[in-house]
Amino acid sequence: MIATDRLTMLPLEVEYAGAMAEVLADPGLYTFTGGEPPAVDELEARYRRQITGPDREDEQWLNWVIQHDDDLIGYVQATITGGTAEIAWVIGTAWQGRGFAKEAAQGLVTWLRAQNVDRIIAHVHPDHTASAAVAAAVGLARTDVVEDGEDLWST
Repeated sequence: MIATDRLTMLPLEVEYAGAMAEVLADPGLYTFTGGEPPAVDELEARYRRQITGPDREDEQWLNWVIQHDDDLIGYVQATITGGTAEIAWVIGTAWQGRGFAKEAAQGLVTWLRAQNVDRIIAHVHPDHTASAAVAAAVGLARTDVVEDGEDLWST
C-alpha cells in the first residue's frame, strides 16, 4: 500500500475489476493511448496476468488501484527492469482536474525511490498536455527520444 494526503494506492486484486470497469468506462480516456473501455471479464483476465507477473526473471510488474475516500478512481503502475522503473497513471474522467494524477504519481515515485530504483521513465503522447504536466511535476524531463509515437520522459 502507498498512501498520500488524499489517496491510498491498494495493491491490485482481481476483485477490483467491477469497480474499475466503471472508472475506465469513458472512451475519452483512450484518446492518446488507443484501445477502448474494458469489460469486467477483460479486466479480471488482465488483472490475473498482472498479478501473476512477467515471465522474465529480471522484471517486476507492480500495480495499484487508487482509492479516494471510499471510491476507486484510477490506477498507477510500474514495470521495473534492472534499476529502471517505467511508470504510468490513469485517473477516471469523473475525478480529473483535481490533482489526483499528480498526487498518485508523486506517491509512486517517492515509493520507488525508497526501493532504490535508480531511474524512472514514462512514455507520454506529445499532445497529452495533462500527462506531460504530471510527468514534469514528479521530476521527469522530456527527452528527445520518441518511441511508438510517444515522448520518453526520464529522471
